[in-house]
Amino acid sequence: MSMTSQTQMTQTPRQPKTELKLSAMVQPHFYTFWRTKRPYSILLGGRGSFKSSTTALKLVSKVKRMAQAGHKANVIVVRENANNLRDSVYNQIIWAITQLHMTAEFDYRVSPMTITHKRTGSTFYFYGADKPEKLKSNTVGNIIAVWYEEAANFKGPEVFDQSNPTFIRQKSPYVDHVEVIWTYNPPKNPYDWINEWVDSVRGDSDYLVDKSTYLDDALGFTTKQQLDLIAKYKDNDYDYYSWLYLGKEIGLGTTIYNMDLFHPIKELPSDDPLSCLFTSIDVGHMQSATACSVYGLTAKGKVILLDTYYYSPAGQSVKKAPSELSPEVHAFIDGVLKQYPRVKLVNMTIDSAEGALRNQYYHDYGIRWHPVSKKDEATMIDFVQSLLAQGRFYYLDTPNNAVFIDEHRRYQWDEKTMESDNPKVVKKDDHTVDGFKYMVMDNADRLRLKG
Repeated sequence: MSMTSQTQMTQTPRQPKTELKLSAMVQPHFYTFWRTKRPYSILLGGRGSFKSSTTALKLVSKVKRMAQAGHKANVIVVRENANNLRDSVYNQIIWAITQLHMTAEFDYRVSPMTITHKRTGSTFYFYGADKPEKLKSNTVGNIIAVWYEEAANFKGPEVFDQSNPTFIRQKSPYVDHVEVIWTYNPPKNPYDWINEWVDSVRGDSDYLVDKSTYLDDALGFTTKQQLDLIAKYKDNDYDYYSWLYLGKEIGLGTTIYNMDLFHPIKELPSDDPLSCLFTSIDVGHMQSATACSVYGLTAKGKVILLDTYYYSPAGQSVKKAPSELSPEVHAFIDGVLKQYPRVKLVNMTIDSAEGALRNQYYHDYGIRWHPVSKKDEATMIDFVQSLLAQGRFYYLDTPNNAVFIDEHRRYQWDEKTMESDNPKVVKKDDHTVDGFKYMVMDNADRLRLKG
């Protein structure tokens, strides 16, 4: 046997390369976006429409092509808040890299947050628009693309006006232009700034404006479980479904909550035991009430309002001090817990701006309330509406809980602010309402809700 033949017999056979088919990854709906020569693309649409995953795939593909040619190519990725980067766009880019079988070709860092191609130094840079100085002072060079994710959550178009010139000025010499991409879910409010801004650029030959929904899934990526959940939204609250999944600007209306989605029950379900408890409090001052509620989460995912404490100082010449409220609230919570001795209280949520009662309670009982990280009213309301639209909220129909239902029934947008990009709620008799928002937001992960 010749040496050549022997060598051929002893060598490990090469593994066949896995063939990548972008047509199996990119929805046909997005072919126009994928191939566009326009410098600016705005992708809007409902949840689950694949606009963000498609954008991530396109950006990684662009870097891959540049790297294969030996060129350095940088991409800027921006969200409204730096705290949201890692769990969203950072992981989305990693997902796209994995899909293109390039995982080992990159280094991944979170401080500073970058993903860098080892051979060429091509880098994905991640920034929060809440730190504009980092955007305006950006000097990375060789930029081929910029991605603004969840663009509707930015403060306004001035963020783009101020940062885009900085990025475009640092264009890579190997591309004709820096590709700028915006992705977002349209706000309910037709007067929101982003709706008006997008309308202003429609028809501009430099801009591609595309709308997509989960119904554009021609590749069968949407799972049965996802479709079942979407069907729940559609059956329980069609308007909310139209906004969340179809990306429609449904308007606000004056009444905020659909009260048909607050389901009264006389007793807890015998076939669906409580798995844990939550409590939340909205603390009033002077003429404002203090409201504390206890909720149970069942094994099947129902959220049940169990009991409500409500103290209003209105009409009383002497108001209760934190030192008086603290033992009353504690006695209320303790009384509810004794009714469910085998169920653990896992979280106690309070307004982050409230310090007096929180400090008093810790002084009295050594127990810390968890201050919720509040957002704007519309965002906090969306958390609650998402829970309601899934048909999962119930309340024990008791006298103590009547104030909770009454306040939610009367909760409204301020009509004078509805034709603006920053609508306000009527701040009156909304104490259980605020407490409910705090609880849902603070426990969104446990309640299986997206932020």
